[in-house]
Amino acid sequence: MRKIELYTSHLGEEVVRYIERSSTIYILTSFIMRSGVRLLQSALQQAAERGADIKICTGDYLYITQPEGLEGLLGIHSNLEVRIFQSEGVSFHPKAYIFAEEKEGMLFVGSSNLSKSALRNGVEWSLGMNRGAEEATFEKAVEEFMRLHNHDNTVSLNEETLKSYKQKYSAYHQKHPNLVRNWTDAEEQNLMLPSVEKEKEPEFVVEPSRSYDEIQPRFAQIGALRELEVALEEGFDKSLVIMATGLGKTYLTAFFGKRFQRILFVAHREEILYQAQQSFQNVHREKTTGIYNGRVKERDVDFLFASIYTLNQKRHLQQFAPDQFDLIVIDEFHHAAANSYKNVLAYFNPQFLLGITATPYRNDNRDIFALCDGKVAYQIDFLEAIQHQWLAPFHYYGVYDDTDYSQIRWIGTQYDQEELTAAQIREELFEKTLEAWRKHRQSRTLVFCSSIRQAQALSTFFNHSGHKTVALHSGPSSPSRAKAIQQLKDSEIEAIFTVDLFNEGVDIPSVDTLLFVRPTESLTVFTQQVGRGLRLNAGKEYCVIIDLIGNYRNADVKMSLFQLPSDKPNVRQDIKNPIVPEGCVLDFELAAVSLLEEMALKKAPRKEQLRDNYFKVKQDLGRRPTYTEVYQDGFIDKYDMYRQEFKSYIGFLHWIDELDEKEKVAFKLYEKWLREVESTGMAKSYKMVLLHAMLERGLNKWFLPITSREAAPYFHQYYMEKKYRRDKDFSDSKTKKLWEYDEEKVGKLIADMPMAKLSGSSNGLVLFEDNTLRLGFDVLPEYQGILWNWTKEICEYRLRYYFFWR
Repeated sequence: MRKIELYTSHLGEEVVRYIERSSTIYILTSFIMRSGVRLLQSALQQAAERGADIKICTGDYLYITQPEGLEGLLGIHSNLEVRIFQSEGVSFHPKAYIFAEEKEGMLFVGSSNLSKSALRNGVEWSLGMNRGAEEATFEKAVEEFMRLHNHDNTVSLNEETLKSYKQKYSAYHQKHPNLVRNWTDAEEQNLMLPSVEKEKEPEFVVEPSRSYDEIQPRFAQIGALRELEVALEEGFDKSLVIMATGLGKTYLTAFFGKRFQRILFVAHREEILYQAQQSFQNVHREKTTGIYNGRVKERDVDFLFASIYTLNQKRHLQQFAPDQFDLIVIDEFHHAAANSYKNVLAYFNPQFLLGITATPYRNDNRDIFALCDGKVAYQIDFLEAIQHQWLAPFHYYGVYDDTDYSQIRWIGTQYDQEELTAAQIREELFEKTLEAWRKHRQSRTLVFCSSIRQAQALSTFFNHSGHKTVALHSGPSSPSRAKAIQQLKDSEIEAIFTVDLFNEGVDIPSVDTLLFVRPTESLTVFTQQVGRGLRLNAGKEYCVIIDLIGNYRNADVKMSLFQLPSDKPNVRQDIKNPIVPEGCVLDFELAAVSLLEEMALKKAPRKEQLRDNYFKVKQDLGRRPTYTEVYQDGFIDKYDMYRQEFKSYIGFLHWIDELDEKEKVAFKLYEKWLREVESTGMAKSYKMVLLHAMLERGLNKWFLPITSREAAPYFHQYYMEKKYRRDKDFSDSKTKKLWEYDEEKVGKLIADMPMAKLSGSSNGLVLFEDNTLRLGFDVLPEYQGILWNWTKEICEYRLRYYFFWR
């Protein structure tokens, strides 16, 4: 039945009625008031208790959202997924309520925020449309909600983020005491939100397929397949493959898929889904394939290619059994640490999980390595691929950009779009850009811009200067993507000016020049864009990269992407002494060199970096993170920085005042022990495994003496239960004989190795005699639990690093 209806009052009654009957409940409002939460509280609680998929997204625009309202949501039920969009002053005004069952659904869009007055008796207009009235529009609303709910600018509502919001709310209202009176005027400004502007319906540009007989593993795919087979033999059930753009990651997964009957391929862009489907069909002609996204639901196939935004909805996820797929592939795995992937990864239980990416950078992403238990089966970056002649060499030219980016406001993960565009649209900068391009360019150029306005303005300037170019973007005035690409291939145009349309999924091998007229806000995006020019192609000897370098964030950091590590420890490597693959060039204007050197000197001290890293992870988790979490979920890539700066991780917690009074006393009493656990040498993992055996006895017994024979069962089991542990530390000529458990012989190994060595290096903190290990200090009863927990955190961190991260 088709139904579209206008609601001018009492929308709340309809909202409550749909909450009471729906299995999917998505609420998007610009602000939330305590009164609105109270109105819906009972219905939401009952829905959560029956297992409904409840997601709520609100914003902090003008700090209208009441902390009490957020606190009320937080207290309803743990099943509510509430996220706050951090607008940084940019207008955030959406109001929508989405309800769905398996086949039915209702969408309300209008003026009603989550407040009692808006939902009960205020003057509000909302349009209600059932799913049957316009299926495509309904599904589009759901997909756009999921994108916004998991946007990079959103944070999960938890105790930590609520505390942070309260502080900002209080400070803002002290500065703007008349905000409530002025709210109506502010809301009527009707500003747009550029940071979440979406592309129009995607045009799929798929490279022509080759016949089945022509497609065989090649280049890096051969080595990657070999290492994935080894990972399977070793008993791993998940792994990551890191391969530079242009080496055929999708075909690699298709070849690997020959071992499996049912495969789920997950991606976040629709063109990637359709291209991957084509690649798999080329390799597996006998298999059925299908798409699962907002418009198409082809479930009963061998290989399914699914949009993460659709699959992440509970009503769609539960259409599949947890063990329905033998192999799950997560494409562009650097996205997998995002909230949108959490439920999907947690729900399914495949025989093997394979993540593929070209860009696993910590400073952009949480640690994606942890999602694959740290197992990287194969890794090759674009520098190594160039050395193998699998990608084209580059000639990089760093051109000085005098734009002062320090004066442009930084919002979350990017520069303020309006301020950035205003700074970039300058005729003198256009002239410098054109001059640099004319000097270094070859035949076909991709130009990466920051905004649609910049792309259009630059393209117009180049055209007026006698060149043929187009601006390709997501706006209504953009030409067809397929047409523009074909024109570039046919040399009908010289350049395409684009905004984030060629980061992932689309390749033009004939492109031989890249021009960057945007700041490098993300190393991931920058590396993807560089990869667009490195594909091999007939007649292309190298790719020219022209990069405008200003005083923007990451300007100095990205230089490491182009330089090979030196095999000579005394050779100082910097932009004046670059080490690059054969056939490559790294050349900078003098002003750019001076700027980069100056920026490198201004980096924040390491202690401040560690502090920032810690509180970022704490806010994400909503609690104090463990040692392992603060490393694997943060952006610090040096595993021992906490030990180097503070002697121990707990010492760091003491420095940032994260210990309570009792913990502070415990730290002072047992500081030497914590430092010893953190710094004791680990040529093998034996010491930490022994310590882990002690900890397994519980917080009231872990510190008691232990004999080598008492430790033997746990010690032996630890290595035997995982092949990678056994292969690394329990497979030499001596230990391999102990694969069949013998308590006496395993006990002797423990006594001769970890017990004796731990005692000998601990300065009396650990004592060993008569085959018995004991601590050389007393653990007071009131601190047993605290010290057990701290010791366990350090021990588990060091074991994880030893097996996965080093």
